[in-house]
Amino acid sequence: MAQSEQKKVGSARPPVVAILGHIDHGKSTLIDYIRKTKVTETEVGSITQHISAYEITYTAKDGQNKHITFLDTPGHEAFSSIRTRCTNVADIAALIVSAEDGVKPQTLEVLKQIKECALPYLVVITKIDKPSADILRTKQNLAENEIYVEGYGGNTPVVALSSKTGEGVNEFLEMIDLMSEMEDKTADRDTLGSGVIIESKRDAKRGVLAVGIIKDGTIRSGLFAAALGTIAPIRFLLNGEGKMVDELSFSSPVQIVGWDKMPDIGEEFKTFLKKEDALSFAVQMSKVIRNHHQRHPVVETGISFLPIVLKADTTGSLEAVTGELRKISRERIMPKIILSSVGSINENDVKSALSAIGAVIIGFNTKVEPRVALLAERSGITILTFGIIYELTDKIKELLSLKEPRIETEEIVGNAKVLKLFGITKGKQIIGGRVLSGLIKRGALVKIIRRDTEIGKGIVKELQQSKIAIDSVTEGTEFGAMIESKIEVAPGDVLNAVILVTK
Repeated sequence: MAQSEQKKVGSARPPVVAILGHIDHGKSTLIDYIRKTKVTETEVGSITQHISAYEITYTAKDGQNKHITFLDTPGHEAFSSIRTRCTNVADIAALIVSAEDGVKPQTLEVLKQIKECALPYLVVITKIDKPSADILRTKQNLAENEIYVEGYGGNTPVVALSSKTGEGVNEFLEMIDLMSEMEDKTADRDTLGSGVIIESKRDAKRGVLAVGIIKDGTIRSGLFAAALGTIAPIRFLLNGEGKMVDELSFSSPVQIVGWDKMPDIGEEFKTFLKKEDALSFAVQMSKVIRNHHQRHPVVETGISFLPIVLKADTTGSLEAVTGELRKISRERIMPKIILSSVGSINENDVKSALSAIGAVIIGFNTKVEPRVALLAERSGITILTFGIIYELTDKIKELLSLKEPRIETEEIVGNAKVLKLFGITKGKQIIGGRVLSGLIKRGALVKIIRRDTEIGKGIVKELQQSKIAIDSVTEGTEFGAMIESKIEVAPGDVLNAVILVTK
């Protein structure tokens, strides 16, 4: 009986902590300090654009070695779906708020996600070493946004720290440990490992690679991994940093290589002793009805498209860029992704671009082989690569502006009232009139308006004032004119002078 209960309870599971917050509030810098690394310096533009998982070991006050897995997330608004997945995988959330800037839009967005997932969280006030840092003001700002921390009307734990000096970092780790003990998460080390896929990509040497967080059990080489519609024989095992290991257990990040198809991020994966069982699970999951409805803009008649072949380094990046492109459109043109996939830009991408008039190839954190670049140049296909997402979206907006179809519209530049009709000769009418507004020029196209209805058009062939030929008349001026028109003009008609404007 006691043995059965012991197995049911299992072992204490180390916490998985999602680091969430607004862009440039110090999320990655905090993890860099804890890990004694400099990942932030290698990020393009010094901003995080991928989800990353790091397992750390630290010595607690009682002398025991404790494990924590951190999920570092991008702060840019484009990566909202990545942050949502993190809150679903994590046990605890650390809401990062800069002591300089206080609460920002993504702060509130991630707080909403945290609450929707009913995820325990603490607030981490960063950058307290900065001259403009103000911890008390930040706590007050949090309260103004209904984030009530301890000492300010609530019971949400709060820690203030500096990732530069290290002040408060140990308190942060101890608070994570305390919250983890209160959550009392357990797992069974002896069962076959299972978890959630948080990222996937195509490795040039090894093939399709997926990063997962193990939620239960242990994974060893020799097993078979399976997810929705795809399996992978685990010939060797990689930890979160890509180093070979013999086995990995719950809460650890794992890299599984060799999938026969790109696994969907956010999906559950399991491991099996037999390939047949893995295949059975993959097929069974494929039959599960998934709600992957995506919102597409309503396509109206007359809308043109900018065809795009989109390539990205990871599935998460691809998802983020696709989401941003769906938000971009102009009145008469919008982007249309005709092909999207993970990996470097290849010959097939160039051929796909050739199949659509005016198509461009957009790469995000991807490489272009020299021979592919040469093929694209010979084929007249433009390849644009980017390392920062907002630079990519800015360029797409620029392309849409340049490629938007131009239309000619009529613009009224002046109008005049017909006062008298002096005579008609072969479609040419001599009239007297007064300019009501704007300008009437010789050679202008005029619309003839009678009782607020357009009845025809004409051309101002001649203009006179005091029997002297002139080129134009302005508001309030009486004039004589010869109007060429098939429509007979009558006193009281209004002549609207129009020009064609290309927009």
